[in-house]
Amino acid sequence: MSLHAQEIPQPHPLDDELAAERAHLTRSRAALHRMRERAEALFATGDKVAGDAYTAEQLGRHLARRVAELADDPRTPLFFGRLDFGDADAEHAGRRYHVGRRHVTDERGEPLVLDWRAPVSRAFYRASARDPQGLAVRRRFGFGDGKLTSFEDEHLDRGEELGTASRILTAEIERPRVGPMRDIVATIQPEQDELVRAELADSICVQGAPGTGKTAVGLHRAAYLLYLHRERLRRSKVLVVGPNRAFLGYIAAVLPALGEVEVEQATVEDLVHRVPVRAVDPPAVATLKHDARMAEVLRRAVDAYVGEPAEPVLVSDGSFRWRIGLEPLHRLVRDTRAELLPYAVGRDRVRARVVGLLQRQAEARRAESPSDAWLRRMSRSKPVTGFLDAVWPALTPDGLLHALYTDPDRLARAADGLLTPDEQSLLTGTGTGRTRTGTGVGRTAKATRWTAADAVLIDEAAGLLERSTGYGHVVIDEAQDLSPMQCRVIARRSEHGSLTLLGDLAQATAPWAATDWRESLRHLGKPDATVVPLTIGFRVPAAVLAFANRLLPALAVDVPPAESLRGDGTLEVRTVTDLAGATVAEVRAALTHEGSIAVIAADAAVDELRAALAGAGIETATADGPAAGARVTVMPASLVKGLEYDHVIAVEPAAIVAAEPRGLHRLYVVLTRAVSRLSVLHAEPLPAPLG
Repeated sequence: MSLHAQEIPQPHPLDDELAAERAHLTRSRAALHRMRERAEALFATGDKVAGDAYTAEQLGRHLARRVAELADDPRTPLFFGRLDFGDADAEHAGRRYHVGRRHVTDERGEPLVLDWRAPVSRAFYRASARDPQGLAVRRRFGFGDGKLTSFEDEHLDRGEELGTASRILTAEIERPRVGPMRDIVATIQPEQDELVRAELADSICVQGAPGTGKTAVGLHRAAYLLYLHRERLRRSKVLVVGPNRAFLGYIAAVLPALGEVEVEQATVEDLVHRVPVRAVDPPAVATLKHDARMAEVLRRAVDAYVGEPAEPVLVSDGSFRWRIGLEPLHRLVRDTRAELLPYAVGRDRVRARVVGLLQRQAEARRAESPSDAWLRRMSRSKPVTGFLDAVWPALTPDGLLHALYTDPDRLARAADGLLTPDEQSLLTGTGTGRTRTGTGVGRTAKATRWTAADAVLIDEAAGLLERSTGYGHVVIDEAQDLSPMQCRVIARRSEHGSLTLLGDLAQATAPWAATDWRESLRHLGKPDATVVPLTIGFRVPAAVLAFANRLLPALAVDVPPAESLRGDGTLEVRTVTDLAGATVAEVRAALTHEGSIAVIAADAAVDELRAALAGAGIETATADGPAAGARVTVMPASLVKGLEYDHVIAVEPAAIVAAEPRGLHRLYVVLTRAVSRLSVLHAEPLPAPLG
């Protein structure tokens, strides 16, 4: 009787590879945990090793920041790629590196994961079959809930390159959108990487069509610059400016996920918050106040306060009497004006120079230098302060604007040749009935009901009076809606730094919206910045983008139409009779799919739609803040710029268009928020360009 051995299945080499990569992930997570524990231990004992209170405080901040930077989210892959260098590369021949969101080392200090921003990691994004950059193999990893599930290799030394046909790359790009914006370190494309790694001194403007990743490019550039110039930018800081709070909340998690926890985020309204905004301008008045001509009006108004000395300065000092004649006083004021200092600095300079002239007389008479107390007494003496108030009076930013609004003659002198009489009347309220619109200039600056546009002008005035605090780098998103005066707000805060300007002229909806990036860059103080277009979309499906692109000819902007690499996604346009009922039904259908859902409608229709969904037992979140566990958000069309949702239900496009002068631009924004499915529900006829 013959016995036949049972055939035992042999392990597949790919299974062994996957097991080895999972083991490396486990080891890397353990190492990151140890790194964080060490940082926490140092933080706990830092005050004991510091030499003084100031050093202890600084060390404490540094260690607290380090602890936060080393936080690990188990749902996020610690690495997403691997680089295997061939023998041809002199520096890294035969070496293997895993590329991830942060640098992780073992107990000996050897790297387990390289930061995606490290110079060697550049090859992960830039290498190709045509230019392998020393790589033999580039490996991408697939993950699910933080667990490594798959990998795919490109043997670049053999001419193999998947590009956008990469299964893992495609799956990551098309992954459903739930919660806030994610980083894109695993999917950065070569043209995006070139922008991300631009030099700190370079200011760049990215004209990005919907879904091209312009927001991600700006945020990742901030992270890259902080990695490369950490100490410099830690002192001068990095600022991200967004269009509204909803947008800032949406992007808030991106930089912390990359280990950067100290970047400031603000809207323009946050930056100009010197006075409470308690009123709203009529559209024509707001548009005028945002006009660039207002900067020159304010400059002239400030300059007009500087006067000419009319009489000598006589100061009694015990038994002495000091006198400064008209000629040196004229020269002193003239020289100070020529220095073009901020107004308040110039006032202090005039005071110091007057006291200096008195000091010289005292030294010549007494043959000794006066004491500091004497110098302070002279600077506060009535003749000196009287002279100062006459030729260089103290000003406040809101007081300056209040004086222009309440004194038509003063405004006429400052606006001569710049504003027409009718435009001057708009500002003083003599031709528009400001009180009927809820605005009004009070008897004093403090009593005035300021508007949002006034706040921008007051910030401009403050920039004329005093020096502004600057940032080392500023990222400005949705910049197409910045007015010239809002651009100047940012320019004052980036005078000695650089900018990353992000936007899409086709999505410009403000009355003063930009039509040419060069004009915006001039107001931002960076006229020579490079303008780079991004036209290849990775997020918005081709069908959705083609539908939205029908609007472009009617938007009167010179931008190339976006193209999408995504052939998936769905578009459905339906005529309905009951908008609220159809919206409820569409939301129920959308809930059977994965991902986030947004119902977007004209602002006036939002409450009715939210009530209909609530009546149907569907929980919703709002623009002000997400409800716990709610997948459905009801959003006014005016607040969706920059946001993304898997399924967008656009309700009544005609009402969205009719709600504002640039309604077609707003509709273009609404339609391009969908990254998987777009449903358009309408009872009225669609706007003509979509027909």
